[in-house]
Amino acid sequence: MTEANHPLSATEKLTNAYNDMMERVKTGIEMLENNTAPRLHEAIHKAQGLAMELDELTQEEAEKIGHYLKRDIEDAADYLTGPQGQELHDWLRFDIQQVEEKILASFLSVADQTKLDLIKLEQQAASMNTYHCGEITGIGTLACSACGKQIHFHKAGHIPPCSSCSGSVFTRVQE
Repeated sequence: MTEANHPLSATEKLTNAYNDMMERVKTGIEMLENNTAPRLHEAIHKAQGLAMELDELTQEEAEKIGHYLKRDIEDAADYLTGPQGQELHDWLRFDIQQVEEKILASFLSVADQTKLDLIKLEQQAASMNTYHCGEITGIGTLACSACGKQIHFHKAGHIPPCSSCSGSVFTRVQE
């Protein structure tokens, strides 16, 4: 069977959907001028609707991916507005040269444009900074809440159980 005819696994489907929806959110954000936070949620909602309309995802899958996008964008903006948030590569915890320019540009444009409005949502974002086994996350480093083992993501991907302790809850490493 050729690669084009090979059906995607559920994880590959959700990872691809994460990247597609991030790009759609970026496009939506680029067209906005004011009230970024409400429009960010609107752009994510529209990206979810388009994914369902194109039969890429079910409603439940689209809502799940939308939640992941909100969490990651708010987490990035929260870090960038904090006292240690001087550069995105600190948040990512590895050399920017290793990150594909397209993904980095998407994160930067979304995070920069939402930065001011997301300061207001800082406390809400703090509660969304928990990552769970089985979810999809963007680039960066997660640490197991149980044992501290780190998992590095160089692209969007499925969060596996901790390889050291089988833990299922993670937090983003921000050093």
